[in-house]
Amino acid sequence: MSRDVQAEIDQLVKANPVVLFMKGTPSFPMCGFSAQTSSILQACGVPYETVNVLADPDLREGVKLYGSWPTIPQLYVGGKLVGGCDITRELYQRGELEPMIKAAAAPPA
Repeated sequence: MSRDVQAEIDQLVKANPVVLFMKGTPSFPMCGFSAQTSSILQACGVPYETVNVLADPDLREGVKLYGSWPTIPQLYVGGKLVGGCDITRELYQRGELEPMIKAAAAPPA
């Protein structure tokens, strides 16, 4: 049976209000961009899911295709691609990221 990586990614994105595809983990990031993006999310104070793309080469390549975004990290909020480190940092500095994440993570009314 062949693996459907795109379906796996789609399920992760839809099942988690905030998910970060990164190199490494928040406690042991394996690149500066992943470390910075994870730190920004931690500063927002909202739980988020992470996926270590270094642990799965198929997932690493698949997530680039899934979001049509060529680099890692990739942040998804509410099922939509926000972007990578630079976009995440800019949104955070403008005060837009935290409300976006909190709205996505809030329980349905």
